[in-house]
Amino acid sequence: MGQDQTKQQIEKGLHLYQSNQTEKALRVWMRVLEKSADPAGRFRVLGCLITAHAEMGRYKDMLKFAVVQIDTARELEDPDFLTESYLNLARSNEKLCEFQKTISYCKTCLNMQGTTVSVQLNGQVSLSMGNAFLGLSIFQKALECFEKALRYAHNNDDKMLECRVCCSLGNFYTQIKDYEKALFFPCKAAELVNDYGKGWSLKYRAMSQYHMAVAYRKLGRLADAMDCCEESMKIALQHGDRPLQAQCLLCFADIHRSRRDVQTAFPRYDSSMSIMTEIGNRLGLVQVLLGVTKCWMIQKELDKALESIEKAQELAEGLGNKLGLLKLHCLCERIYRTKEQQRELRDHVVKFHECVEEMELYCGMCGESIGEKNNQLQALPCSHFFHLKCLQTNGTRGCPNCRRLSVKPGYV
Repeated sequence: MGQDQTKQQIEKGLHLYQSNQTEKALRVWMRVLEKSADPAGRFRVLGCLITAHAEMGRYKDMLKFAVVQIDTARELEDPDFLTESYLNLARSNEKLCEFQKTISYCKTCLNMQGTTVSVQLNGQVSLSMGNAFLGLSIFQKALECFEKALRYAHNNDDKMLECRVCCSLGNFYTQIKDYEKALFFPCKAAELVNDYGKGWSLKYRAMSQYHMAVAYRKLGRLADAMDCCEESMKIALQHGDRPLQAQCLLCFADIHRSRRDVQTAFPRYDSSMSIMTEIGNRLGLVQVLLGVTKCWMIQKELDKALESIEKAQELAEGLGNKLGLLKLHCLCERIYRTKEQQRELRDHVVKFHECVEEMELYCGMCGESIGEKNNQLQALPCSHFFHLKCLQTNGTRGCPNCRRLSVKPGYV
């Protein structure tokens, strides 16, 4: 298959894919991969296969094609191709919750001295790195990466990237419980879709609606949460987007749990867990198990709650997800207090505070915890964040956290 024929077949596959004929598109692209003698064409078709498998939640296949793409990029001896293939390798590992590997591959991308094309990819690299740091609950570095990605998006007038970063920032602020910002950023993403997204994939609309649903639920606006989640789920079902279906099912379950309708929540959690297991989203499984634990606690089935916690803890430890561990210690604390088991209670109180210290989840001005309840937060340019009211009351001539870190042990 020559260069022109390769190009025609890739375009044919794209047309089929955009018409929701995914399996036919995959067959066309696989034929190109088997028969084409054009390395640049093979590189491009591998990119199509990587994107398609990512959207279907076939993350192991996504990783397999990303590894082949790296070899093709080396054969082409082009730094831009190499940067793009390392980014795809980083993204594949991000989807499989291999966060340390993601960060390592992202750093490789940023260290490559490519041309303008490579520089334009830096925003996507920063976004992927930010998502990985967030998966590890390293909040300052996650925020730093998201803000870099946002700067790249603005500088390159890349509205699609800006939309994706806004959704990640929504997730970031959901986790540290500034629900006002958790809603603001996906609303901003939805605005971008409305203003610029005529030719975009519907997945951008679905993604922004899902993150809005999560924020609305946290704010107790359950009817709004249900509306947004239903719209997101409708698009996810139309496009066979398994990862988003799993997230929407989790959100539906959480909404029902918030309404104390445990009997409706349980089957939604089960369906979400089934898809999360199938696609390999271990971080999603931790979130599902947290929801299931809270349902058992509502029903006062404390031993069943502890069984769910045990499974979630094993997953969270394997991922290095410190926030998940903190939440699990918090739930254990409540359970053992109810059961009046003092030794176990003390153990989890100690572990809870160790997690808070490790993640620096406290305000460097007032010393009170961050992420325990809904609070307005404000980040300084260094990406350390504080209670907004503390910054307004005390002002700052620089970051107290950075000053503290710069004082060497034994200096005072």
